[in-house]
Amino acid sequence: MAGDKKLVEAITARDVDFAQWYTDVVKKAELTGYTSVKGCMVFKPAGYAIWENIRSELDRRFKETGVENVYLPMFIPESLLQKEKDHVEGFAPEVAWVTHGGLNVLQERMCVRPTSETLFCDLYKKDIQSYRDLPKLYNQWCSVVRWEKTTRPFLRSREFLWQEGHTAHATAEEAEERTILMLNVYADFLEEVLAIPVIRGKKTDKEKFAGAESTYTIESLMHDGKALQSGTSHNFGDGFAKAFGIQFTDKDNTLKYVHQTSWGMTTRLIGAVIMVHGDDEGLVLPPKIAPTQCVVIPIRQKAEGVLDCAQELCEELKRAGIRTKLDDSDRSPGWKFADQEMRGFPLRVEIGPKDIERGECVLVRRDTREKLQVKIGEAAEKAAALLETIHRDMYERALAFRKAHTYDAADYEEFRKTADEKPGFIRAYWCGEESCEDKIKEDTTCTSRCIPFGEEGEAPEDAVCVCCGKKAKRLVYWGKAY
Repeated sequence: MAGDKKLVEAITARDVDFAQWYTDVVKKAELTGYTSVKGCMVFKPAGYAIWENIRSELDRRFKETGVENVYLPMFIPESLLQKEKDHVEGFAPEVAWVTHGGLNVLQERMCVRPTSETLFCDLYKKDIQSYRDLPKLYNQWCSVVRWEKTTRPFLRSREFLWQEGHTAHATAEEAEERTILMLNVYADFLEEVLAIPVIRGKKTDKEKFAGAESTYTIESLMHDGKALQSGTSHNFGDGFAKAFGIQFTDKDNTLKYVHQTSWGMTTRLIGAVIMVHGDDEGLVLPPKIAPTQCVVIPIRQKAEGVLDCAQELCEELKRAGIRTKLDDSDRSPGWKFADQEMRGFPLRVEIGPKDIERGECVLVRRDTREKLQVKIGEAAEKAAALLETIHRDMYERALAFRKAHTYDAADYEEFRKTADEKPGFIRAYWCGEESCEDKIKEDTTCTSRCIPFGEEGEAPEDAVCVCCGKKAKRLVYWGKAY
């Protein structure tokens, strides 16, 4: 059995070195690989399959709200980018520029898209003439380039995959409604599919997207107590429309500017799944996005009838809609168990000669390692129900972890002590002044993650700013973040 342990021994324990644990999991589970292109990664089949499942489910949810998919060029002329100065200033340090076409110097350099607001504005200016042309509800799946100095697989790379939604509306109210709608689509997706609880809220002006009137976010908490911005939705108002001259003739026959939104999610969601649910043995994948939901492992597979029975069971699970594979390799069962756990498959089925004699098989959960003996004829039904249970339990564990690692700070001494000693979210009141936000970041490296929606985000009359002691305006979630 010593050889069977090698797979898990190569993974650093989370509580020893979380960053190394993350790297070990990504490598050992064969999600990504390093390339000769500095700062960029290759998606291996196991990693890309997770993204495909995320993309498929998100795309379905987008389309249910009326969104259509488009695709725009990856190059943006500098003159077009310069039309929205706030936008350019926000992205300038990360922009990659193309200066040559073949051997010839370009008359105008072009950037490789860091995001596509300017190109969508250029499109809208041509396509929108009347109120009858509105709303425009577009999304594109693509890659973008941002010249990051420090990179980590999924979390931050110079080229990454994402979706970016861009919409245009006749009124400010419609734009705001769409902005919130898409944020809620994101939040529901994380909770219902990835089993990750999120906090929904609004970014402070300091943290909002360059060029936006307001930015809304969902924030999740990783196992090491750091926050991860998991999706954002931006209300651009009519700022971009005025910069690009996007006008339409309204029902009253007057020219008006459109109001726009933008919203996006990236492959960093895969990083979130790893860091929220993974353990010292490797990945723990939520069933709904796991490329393989169940692996059937025959015990003593050379014994008469075992492999045939395992194959029949595999096909039965597939017919029930469960993404299943059969591990009929010549490895030992112990090796296969360790491999299945390291790769995060939510469920495995063990079946051997003694099980067959009893007409049974064994279902083993990846998240808890609990075993359940079931009749072979009931395996598919039990497995389907168990996958639903696994999702619920994963979500509840993540939610309990977040609650246990969310702290309240009444004054600055308590805030600094908590930030230094207790990884997690800190809830504290804020006066609304950027100077206090800057001081908190400088002293603790904590940033404002969001002002939560609803009553939670309101400050009572007697509440004071955790930093300066003046009258508070809002409650804010603060935290160290990726």
